[in-house]
Amino acid sequence: MSKVAVMKTSPKTVIDDYNSLMHLAEHQKSLKKEDKTILKLNLSWTLYYPACSTPPWQLEGVLNTLKQDNYTDIVAVENQTVVTHPWKGAYYNKWLPILKNHEIDFQPLTDVEWVSFKPKSEMLAMDDIFGEVWVPKMFYDSNVIHFPTVKTHGHTTTTGAMKNAFGGLIPKYRHHAHKKIHEVLVDLLAIQKEIHKGVFSVMDGGVCGNGAGPRTMEPFCADIILASEDQVAIDAIAAHIMGFDPLKIDYIKMAHDKGLGIGDIDQIEVLGNLEAPKKINLKFETKRSPIIKWDQRIRKKTMNIKWLHQLLFNSPLFKSFIFASEFYHDKLWYPTTGKKKINEFKNTSWGQMFDKYPYGNFPQYKEVKNWDPY
Repeated sequence: MSKVAVMKTSPKTVIDDYNSLMHLAEHQKSLKKEDKTILKLNLSWTLYYPACSTPPWQLEGVLNTLKQDNYTDIVAVENQTVVTHPWKGAYYNKWLPILKNHEIDFQPLTDVEWVSFKPKSEMLAMDDIFGEVWVPKMFYDSNVIHFPTVKTHGHTTTTGAMKNAFGGLIPKYRHHAHKKIHEVLVDLLAIQKEIHKGVFSVMDGGVCGNGAGPRTMEPFCADIILASEDQVAIDAIAAHIMGFDPLKIDYIKMAHDKGLGIGDIDQIEVLGNLEAPKKINLKFETKRSPIIKWDQRIRKKTMNIKWLHQLLFNSPLFKSFIFASEFYHDKLWYPTTGKKKINEFKNTSWGQMFDKYPYGNFPQYKEVKNWDPY
């Protein structure tokens, strides 16, 4: 039976609560101290928006715990997408001062060596979509800790630990995976089990995201945090808490059926300080932003018209889609609806805690590579 630690928390106690949470989930059994430990942060938006990306208290809580437990070989990483920038995102989400205080390097995955990898596991979609699998060389024989948040997602219903690997094991142009996104997430979990010494996740639900995730959501302060070595189980419990049936979410059901983890909550032991956590139902509802709606419609309608699909998604014409996404999210939604929701959030205790964290100096960096091994 898999175990998932779930704890009630608050801004006053969250740092110490992450310590208790990780020990409750027995992270030291999953993550050996002699191995490099990679912190795979979650950047869903370069700009800050509640529940969208790894919050600073999640990073601080985990790093304090690792330091206390004498982990010394640690590096924080995040990737680039066609609409996110790792260095700018690390600044706007206030990660850099925390990493600096702990003397931890921040490493964009655009600037590391990627190598071809042949999985032993049968791939459901990676071969069909990308032809071959590439992974960062530094991931071999390392531990990895994922830092997702509890939120909905227009492509996958919910997103969490399994989806967080999407940003670590697929290079910049990972939007191609959207046509078989559930299968890809299962493939990535199988790959992780082959390349990593240990895989562990901590999930922040102090502030959750409901609606048109992973960006344009309604923030909801749920005051919970989760941790587990079973990536399927933690996603299943998070999905259940949000109000979904985990086994009706394709990526969870597929991973469960393949034996990559447990997606049936009746087979998961939940530990922690919450009474009847399996009875929590936040009644979240997944919605789709206009960008995701049109992405899905166009991909579906052109899937069997190879020349048109290739033209739209694998040629310079795709830059118009990128522009549309950036314009909608950064120039239209964020300064209007987003700012209103952020201002409302700042009146909550979690919003006030975010404001207490410093941004630090804007980072000086070499421009990230415009690279694509596929």
